[in-house]
Amino acid sequence: VAAGGLAVCGGIALGLALALAWPSLPDLHAMTDYRPRVPLRIYTADKVLIGEYGEEHRNVLRFDEIPPVMRQAVLAAEDDRFYSHGGVDWMGVARAVLTNLVKGSKSQGGSTITMQVARNFYLSSEKTYSRKFYELLLTFKIESELSKDQILELYMNQIYLGHRAYGFAAASRTYLGKPLSEVTPAEAAMLAGIPKAPSRFNPIPNRPRAELRQRYVLGRMHSLGYLTEPEYQQALAQPIVMKSA
Repeated sequence: VAAGGLAVCGGIALGLALALAWPSLPDLHAMTDYRPRVPLRIYTADKVLIGEYGEEHRNVLRFDEIPPVMRQAVLAAEDDRFYSHGGVDWMGVARAVLTNLVKGSKSQGGSTITMQVARNFYLSSEKTYSRKFYELLLTFKIESELSKDQILELYMNQIYLGHRAYGFAAASRTYLGKPLSEVTPAEAAMLAGIPKAPSRFNPIPNRPRAELRQRYVLGRMHSLGYLTEPEYQQALAQPIVMKSA
């Protein structure tokens, strides 16, 4: 009886919290009318880029302009169940909790791409229970108002990837010196490995760590069926030529 009473009280408290917090969530205008800061670019008369000025380097791409291999690398690295969960990957959360308990440390998190988008656009980095609850509500709101493709597009244009590069198109030019449309699976995996820790897995100052992360991402791409065995082996063997810093 006591347990049942506690459950009822808990349900009432949760309902009140939802009723109070949901109306205070921001509208999603910053997402639905996405207009990020872009740098000032200077071109020669024949359209050659000779200078780029601004705190944020960014090349905004539409979803269909992002090559499939780059989208697959990101899903493999960050959230392989993105298209099947409702914003929170409860299986992933349970797996992360179990892994952390076994290792005795917080080595894994359960953040989905949608949760990362919520944080990047609207939330601070403080770690409190109230902020986490707010993040969950905002995640559900984003999932209810935007399509999965829209959410992934926002993530891939907004995420910080080190060296003032925001979004994978800018990161491709920053690290590889090429447009994102030309990246190989090996290069896509290298870029997709950066968001987990933009300093630790940055391929310019921390090449060995970046390569370890890249190989993990390639392995995930292979196990998820994004790469065939020959494609996987070819990607592992490809040397990555970095643009000079």
